Amino acid sequence: MSLLYVKITEKPLALKICDTYFRNYCHGVRENHMSKILGLEGTAWNLSAAIVDENEVIAETTATYKPATGGIHPREAAQHHANNVSDVVMKTLEKGGRNVNAVAFSQGPGLGPCLRTVATAARALALTLDVPLIGVNHCIAHVEVGIWRTAARDPVTLYVSGANSQVLAYRKGRYRVFGETLDIGIGNALDKFGRFAGLAHPGGPKVEELAKKAARYIPLPYTVKGMDFSFSGLTTAAQESLKKNDLPDVCHSFQETAFAMLVEVTERAVAHTEKKEVLLAGGVGANTRLQEMLRIMCEDRGIRFYVPEKRFMGDNGAMIAYLGLLMYRAGYRTALSDSRVNPNYRPDDAEVVWR
Repeated sequence: MSLLYVKITEKPLALKICDTYFRNYCHGVRENHMSKILGLEGTAWNLSAAIVDENEVIAETTATYKPATGGIHPREAAQHHANNVSDVVMKTLEKGGRNVNAVAFSQGPGLGPCLRTVATAARALALTLDVPLIGVNHCIAHVEVGIWRTAARDPVTLYVSGANSQVLAYRKGRYRVFGETLDIGIGNALDKFGRFAGLAHPGGPKVEELAKKAARYIPLPYTVKGMDFSFSGLTTAAQESLKKNDLPDVCHSFQETAFAMLVEVTERAVAHTEKKEVLLAGGVGANTRLQEMLRIMCEDRGIRFYVPEKRFMGDNGAMIAYLGLLMYRAGYRTALSDSRVNPNYRPDDAEVVWR
């Protein structure tokens, strides 16, 4: 067991979560006619807690880890979460009310130290509040909150975030992965290129803004293998291209090439499944150029395109709470003995019990 794991799960954190305040403030949770779920998200840089019911996000509080230099440092991010989780949860309960029916948390995928910190808090809360614990798949939470906050019903989903890039669709009890990255996620690729170019973390939004100032397109490696894509070679080539080309032109070319790969695989999945909807999910989905390219593809095919509002694109507690709500209503519960986190938890490993 690592020293960090001991530090962030020993008595001080447990006391912050299970102290007298919570016992007095949250004592006597009872069933209401409408279920309310408290969700905890902390798979990477963003620590967030939210309470939702079937209709709305009742309350949400966020504390974001911001590295001094470079990208995310997992142990530093985990310590940030340990230092802030008590305040984040307390503020959410103060805003959203004390009666919750269950506590949901990201069981994976994500950074191991961060996952363990938030899981410890979730277990302590569930025990203190005397309510069920529900471990959810982080990737599926992105999909389900997108469906909830748009008119989508049965879409092909392009899920793009820092570490994950996948094309998914529901079929026969699971979210099936029709295509995915063979190496790094598109968000990490953009951030890696951004750091090389001297841009502050996160690099993706800054690359997007610089791309709007481009004067030309520079050919870069386009790698789609079957239904999968690869970004490592593209990232290296973009870095090399900076030696003889202007930064805005390289940013534009990086985006156009990477996003074209993503749109191609999404369109193939649409053709294969014959579904009539495409949903864009995940933090990189906030990129307006990617949205535009997907919208054009959907219009050409005569299908519908959906993207939720920006607050639901990046990692957020509301998406964990909402998936927890779906699972709670379907009768799913996570025993403490089964609540161990899984940093490599794939969406197609999760049984979909709520559809």
